[in-house]
Amino acid sequence: MRFMIFGPPGSGKGTYASRLASILNIASIATGDMFREEIKQNTALGKRVAHFVNSGELVPDDIVISILEKRINQSSSKRGFILDGYPRTVQQAQALEKITKIDAIILLIVPEWIIIERLSNRRICSNCGEVYNLRYLKPKVEGVCDKCGGRLYQREDDKPEVVKDRLRVYERQTQPLIKYYEGKVPIFNIENNQIDTPPETVIEKIIAELRNTNIMG
Repeated sequence: MRFMIFGPPGSGKGTYASRLASILNIASIATGDMFREEIKQNTALGKRVAHFVNSGELVPDDIVISILEKRINQSSSKRGFILDGYPRTVQQAQALEKITKIDAIILLIVPEWIIIERLSNRRICSNCGEVYNLRYLKPKVEGVCDKCGGRLYQREDDKPEVVKDRLRVYERQTQPLIKYYEGKVPIFNIENNQIDTPPETVIEKIIAELRNTNIMG
């Protein structure tokens, strides 16, 4: 089972990808995690990635696809995987086709007001990276991480005016990709119109869609 998950910032795709991977016993592959692992291991690819990351530049497609191919060929990905954050362009999709086949795309559809509400209320621990939400996942002590006592902060790109810009970028990137994959790969539209919908509910909906069309056998 080889899936992609697409969704706007704040749609929960990282959460759903990791939970689906655990339930289906497949690998969850996020480009950001791949980059950090290569840098941590100080590999030749990792050193090249660090150069671009540290200078604030996008990592070139040829490096990304090399790291992705390496990750897909690891034993932990043999049963399958779910891609989170890749591809972002048609060119990347074409490069991906040369190294693997995709069985289905999970497309998360979430209203803009929910995205803005979620992200504008998100707070992150400056020490351990734990994520909170002032609306439905509050810390026990305001401004303090439950796990390590670190200070919570709001990312600059989680502020409402920036979120709107991020959503426009997502729309420009994703529409050509979805059009590219239409007719090639099954695309499952997963709608969530409630801000407090538990992740488990969305996961159940995704799995039901996949089973209904025999993607999961």
